[in-house]
Amino acid sequence: MIEPTATLLISCPDSPGLVAKIANFIYANGGNIIYADQHTDFATSLFLIRVEWQLEGFNLPREAIATAFAAIAKPLNATWQLHFSDSIPKIAIWVTKQDHCLWDLLWRHQSKELPGKISVIISNHAHLEAIARQFNIDFYHLLITKENKAEQEAKQIELLQKYQIDLVVLAKYMQIVSPDLIGKFPNIINIHHSFLPAFPGAKPYHRAHARGVKIIGATAHYVTEDLDEGPIIEQEVVRVNHQDTVRDLIRKGKDLERLVLSRAVRLHLQNRVLVYDNKTVVFS
Repeated sequence: MIEPTATLLISCPDSPGLVAKIANFIYANGGNIIYADQHTDFATSLFLIRVEWQLEGFNLPREAIATAFAAIAKPLNATWQLHFSDSIPKIAIWVTKQDHCLWDLLWRHQSKELPGKISVIISNHAHLEAIARQFNIDFYHLLITKENKAEQEAKQIELLQKYQIDLVVLAKYMQIVSPDLIGKFPNIINIHHSFLPAFPGAKPYHRAHARGVKIIGATAHYVTEDLDEGPIIEQEVVRVNHQDTVRDLIRKGKDLERLVLSRAVRLHLQNRVLVYDNKTVVFS
């Protein structure tokens, strides 16, 4: 049995002795650090760190760790998150009609590659309901039009609250998410079928083909109010050439989309992503 761990993700203004202060908090309470990685953004003088330690033998009970560390973090002007490895995040997957990313996430979830629980699938079309039934996952069809978008999004928010969702994954969900929903559920990961910032928006493969590109890609990013401009978590590319049709680009791109989205979801669930200044540090 793997013993549970605690992880701190911290960002704060850079200053001497930060690593020592954070490490000493863990050491002074009997903790054994098993992972530590840090980065300093010299352009912004921002220090970022991920530190993970074993809970076995740690002197502070779980419920007291956050309060105790807050006393350390306040004078550092730090923004921080505390996570426990045996807490299982709950995931909602949103889809439209395309199924390749959904299948991939469900297979990886079934194989226990993703440290979370897929609790519900929500779609604006009914096409993929049979897949949800096959994996015994609740499915909700909420048809969205220009006239009912606000009403249906309110129902989506109710479902996210009902299932106590921690992460929303837009697995080829071809709708724009409103600022209100993003404000209520900031942890939303989207897969975009291009190597952002190239070709944001609709039909990027068609535009890439028309431009005669030699590389296409896929990008997984956090969703913000600015379309396809959220902090990037993961990207991948593949070479293409003049013989490839739009259909070839779409076929090759789907392989990338599956891989990139699953990587991004896993990194998020492993608490390896730290967002700052509309960018991310992804700790290995």
